[in-house]
Amino acid sequence: MSTPSAGLAQAFSNVGHSFSHILTILYPTVVLALEPAWGMTFGELIGLMIAGQILFGVMALPAGWIGDRWSMLGMMVLFFIGSGIAAVLTGFARNGLEIALGLALIGVFASIYHPVGMAWLVREATNRGRALGINGIFGAGGIAAGPLIAGLLIDKISWQAAFIVPGVVAIVIGLALAACWALGLVRESKADKKPVPQPARGDAVRAFIILSLTMLLTGFVGSAYMVMLPKVFAEGMSDVIRGGVLGAGAMVTIVYAFAALAQYVGGRLCDRHAMKYVYLGGFGVQAPLLFLAIGAEGWFLLPLTIVIVFAQVVANPAENGMLAYFTPGRWRATAYGAKFVLALGAAASAIPIIGWIHDTTGSFATVYVVLGCMSAVVVLASLWLPNDRVRTEPAPAAAVAQPAE
Repeated sequence: MSTPSAGLAQAFSNVGHSFSHILTILYPTVVLALEPAWGMTFGELIGLMIAGQILFGVMALPAGWIGDRWSMLGMMVLFFIGSGIAAVLTGFARNGLEIALGLALIGVFASIYHPVGMAWLVREATNRGRALGINGIFGAGGIAAGPLIAGLLIDKISWQAAFIVPGVVAIVIGLALAACWALGLVRESKADKKPVPQPARGDAVRAFIILSLTMLLTGFVGSAYMVMLPKVFAEGMSDVIRGGVLGAGAMVTIVYAFAALAQYVGGRLCDRHAMKYVYLGGFGVQAPLLFLAIGAEGWFLLPLTIVIVFAQVVANPAENGMLAYFTPGRWRATAYGAKFVLALGAAASAIPIIGWIHDTTGSFATVYVVLGCMSAVVVLASLWLPNDRVRTEPAPAAAVAQPAE
């Protein structure tokens, strides 16, 4: 980042990434407290997330389009304040219907971040791989913090506080961003700080087609695993955590704390190697380990889960970097919106599937098989992605600029 405004843009974008995940991952841990309190099954309660997750994905496309046409900064202010208010309202829910409506409202406003916040970050970045890696750390940190925050607030106060407290904090950050914008401390750039050479049209089309498939699958795998983890640890490590909600949340936090490091590792790898191979490698490691996780329990479950999530998260900066590389700057927020329609739409479909499988079979074994097969398909499809590295041999003066990836 080369200016104070760009530095603040990265800071707010990074914090926004954390909150987009914190606010949308609180509920799977809250479910553990609602099961005995409301007398509902895991499948029934987790199903209340479906509308929110669908809107989290579907609304990303219009959010990105508005960000490209109106203002990325304005949309970011709306993201913080809107999602914060929605979380506070969810904390006052009295029944399943009100929980579902609250989660749906969170999904609408939280959908703004990924298409707009990431496009804003890429536009301001002078080193995309590093910027996306750091941004990914904050995203994974949000996923890690969400279950711990929820578990702590549930144990110390109530499940309602698990929504209200993070919601109030998000509103305050949104007001701070609005103030910085009004004072001119944060400005909106109209072009990339560091332009990159445009890829060949054929490569861009091929990348779009292949990434559309892989993003659909990775969205399903990543979200299904994230949503089921509190329950996986509650069952697979019951002797260790002794049935506590905080214990299950803490295990998920440990997993995603390592995932935060994976984001940075993935970003740095993308600066040094073709993003295609970073992407392929991450899922090449994850696919067989998902099959190994069937029936895993006790302390072995924790390191195995860490490696499974680490492998996928290493590939995240590559996926986002390739999307930016193969998309013209003026359409980037819209492209990220399309990505998250696919990824988060798939995530929404994962929720009833994993809930139904668990309630029907009493375990997640079948879920692991499905996720392992999907990861294997991602590996095979990635082999056909175009190479995103610009040639290093001498080039005409107009084309010397190196890609920041």
